[in-house]
Amino acid sequence: MLAIAYGHAGGGSGITRVLATQAPASPADVATDSDLSPNQDVLMKAIRTYVVRANLPEALQPLHDIAMNLGWLSDPRVQSLFARLREDRRGGETLDPIGTLYAAPQERLVALASDPSYVAQATELRDSLERSLAMPRWFQLHQHGHLQSVAYFSAEFGIAKALPQYSGGLGILAGDHLKAANELGVPLVGIGLKYRHGYFTQSLDHSGWQREFFPDLDPEQMSLREIPGVRVPVEIGDVVVHARAWEARVGRVPLYLLDTDVEENLASDRLITDRLYGGDKEQRIRQELVLGIGGVRLLEHLGYAPQVFHMNEGHAAFSALERIRVMMNEHGLDFRAALEAIRPATLFTTHTPVPAGIDRFPRELIDRYFSGWCGEVGITLDDFMAMGHEPGSPAGQELNMAVLGLRLAHASNGVAKLHGDVSRSMFQSLWPDLPVDEVPIGSVTNGVNARTWVMREMDDLFERHIGSDWSEAEPERWSSIEDVSDEQLRSIRAAGRDRLVQFARDRVRRSLIAKGVSAPEAEWANEILDPNVLTIGFARRFATYKRANLLLQNEGRLRDLMRDPERPVQFIFAGKAHPADEPGKRILQQVAQFALDARNRTRFVYLDDYDIEVGRFLYQGVDVWLNTPRQPMEACGTSGMKVVYNGGLNLSILDGWWAEMYAHDLGFAIPTAWWIDDVEARDTHESRTLFRVLEDDVVPSFYGDDGSILPPGWTTMMRNSIVRLGPAVESTRMVRDYVTEYYAPLAERAAHVHRDLSSIPGDLAEWKDRIRSGWDSVAVLDVVQSQSEDLGGLATRVDVIVDAGRLRQSDLEVQILHGPVDMEASLVAPEVVAATSVDAEPDGTATHRVTVRPTTTGRHGIAVRVVPRHDELGHFTALDCLTWAK
Repeated sequence: MLAIAYGHAGGGSGITRVLATQAPASPADVATDSDLSPNQDVLMKAIRTYVVRANLPEALQPLHDIAMNLGWLSDPRVQSLFARLREDRRGGETLDPIGTLYAAPQERLVALASDPSYVAQATELRDSLERSLAMPRWFQLHQHGHLQSVAYFSAEFGIAKALPQYSGGLGILAGDHLKAANELGVPLVGIGLKYRHGYFTQSLDHSGWQREFFPDLDPEQMSLREIPGVRVPVEIGDVVVHARAWEARVGRVPLYLLDTDVEENLASDRLITDRLYGGDKEQRIRQELVLGIGGVRLLEHLGYAPQVFHMNEGHAAFSALERIRVMMNEHGLDFRAALEAIRPATLFTTHTPVPAGIDRFPRELIDRYFSGWCGEVGITLDDFMAMGHEPGSPAGQELNMAVLGLRLAHASNGVAKLHGDVSRSMFQSLWPDLPVDEVPIGSVTNGVNARTWVMREMDDLFERHIGSDWSEAEPERWSSIEDVSDEQLRSIRAAGRDRLVQFARDRVRRSLIAKGVSAPEAEWANEILDPNVLTIGFARRFATYKRANLLLQNEGRLRDLMRDPERPVQFIFAGKAHPADEPGKRILQQVAQFALDARNRTRFVYLDDYDIEVGRFLYQGVDVWLNTPRQPMEACGTSGMKVVYNGGLNLSILDGWWAEMYAHDLGFAIPTAWWIDDVEARDTHESRTLFRVLEDDVVPSFYGDDGSILPPGWTTMMRNSIVRLGPAVESTRMVRDYVTEYYAPLAERAAHVHRDLSSIPGDLAEWKDRIRSGWDSVAVLDVVQSQSEDLGGLATRVDVIVDAGRLRQSDLEVQILHGPVDMEASLVAPEVVAATSVDAEPDGTATHRVTVRPTTTGRHGIAVRVVPRHDELGHFTALDCLTWAK
């Protein structure tokens, strides 16, 4: 029996045509109009399309239950079970369970349904997996205060190939965040958008120029379930737009995606969730309204009451605005009090190391889409614009979404230690009187979900030496990998490299045929690459700052590396450029043309339509992962983390995560010429440096003196990398950091405030107004320093006389910063101590005293500042009031 689903043919650029000469055996075998050669047959366009699927026998219902949970996809038992449905599975391929199920031939399903052992295996595995959802995990086995639920908002989620709702690193990171929350048992719910066409599918024309097309995505093949009867209303300007909700399961973690493509909406509003990062600024703001405002309303409708709201990038910042509105309506607070009520539960994460990467919306769009909201909450449009105003830009003209997120959140973080430094510098203008080191933006270094990216041989190795819970193991347990022999490591690396070579050959051949190349003419693809040669991989978004063409600055030197008769090197590149990024597309074209050059193509390969599955083969197959960003423009760069679990080593600019975790015995560093201001000159310098590292360090280390590969020195680096980086770059470490450093403390503070919503937020808002209005009257009148011998060391007593002006001394805290000074008398890593008020005068002045005790000798100094103090303030940086003694 066949099940037939009817639907309309895709519209616009999403329409694809099947080449007349062969059937579309895979997505690689279809081409856009722009790819058709003039001599090919004219193809007939369908006016209706329909999907023919096999009917799933009732006995195999457990397969569908398993396939509908994306958190189980990487489980080896699941992969083994679904492999029985496929006879053409490539070695190393991670099957998409839902797609495999829908593509299975009817006769195969009938045969398996008649196999009692297979049915029993499927049923037992389904039941076992479902039981595992209720088992206590790390979160349940430890105390985390008031934390009971976290809502995680993101514009994209990269969880599996089956759910193509991601463009790159931000989405993959969000997906790994959900997977880690599942493994740790963290009570988290994801909120995003369902895009009808996802990001885009990539093909290259004969010149190597990127073409994009946008196929309609079938929710049934994305492991999505529509939540019946749900329509979330969102005011988009003067129109109420309705969004339906879809649910995906990532283990025990639910992910809800909103979608405006419903009949109740106008045709233009149905296109709001058409494409990820598609369209202009107006399309983006409409999408972010649905994500932020619609997401909060959906959570309320479904009965969620999160203690913490995590805004993953500025795309999600509008969620805080809806929470303010709800707080006002449900608790009778004014706008200022409502803001103070929601802020303690809010975390903002920035992933953007460059100002150009931040969404900015002009005043006219804010007026169009938020004038009604402003009227409802009782603020002016100028008040609204001020919340997202970046100091130094014209007031009231542009809303900066990162600035809005920072101002609405109680805590904020970057995604690597260096990125935290970069973010503090980039946003220092919001706290102009603070030293850059004290700008209140922390950092949690990203991680990756190892089980998603690890090859099966390594997974088996880790289970034997570390345990079945290896991905969550503490660092000391990873030391057992030091007992793994060189031969075991060589064997595993050979398996991964061989599978990658076979995958690349097949994909390049299919891509050529899809472009109209005949099968005999495409035969050369079967000879590309060598499974016994040093293999270096590069795959990521083709943004200009990532410099995918850095090697191509010296093509002759690159060819010499590839053609070396004794120690050859081969390269595999992949990645997409944003459809609107013309410079990025030109770099991609340069790489693709170099790869198709007959002089290069056996040792330099470009794989088109980069996605999770392509990435998985690369991470599992390469010996070295290349990363060449222009420092410090890489926020984290998690792709290099994924090779760690497969025995690969990193060769990278010291940027992102590699800047904090690199050591000479873990991999290779490309020194950066940060002192060169001219971009072209810097790129030229760093290209030469890259070749030097390859020629002098990487290649000689990979090949033994006898020409063999992976000598003992290399395998020792592999062990070091796995043992020391393995626990450090896992996403469970990242989510544990978020729980302990942000989620739990925020939930504790929010619980405190919410215990007395009738007074705490309002009182704090009024106090802030009073402090702002009277701060200009605060003055440091004198600083008196005296020294005395104290227990064998030199102690310094500091008396600070402060005039509170129109404020009270109890509103103020006097802080002394002390420590060593450099040649210019600037404090170096000073300690901050609070003084105690010891003497108050009737005229409003008071003496504040502290004794500081230096712990080192040499030249020291002190600085004095007055900051606002309130028990409910959290941190003085929440109020932009600061006075330094002069």
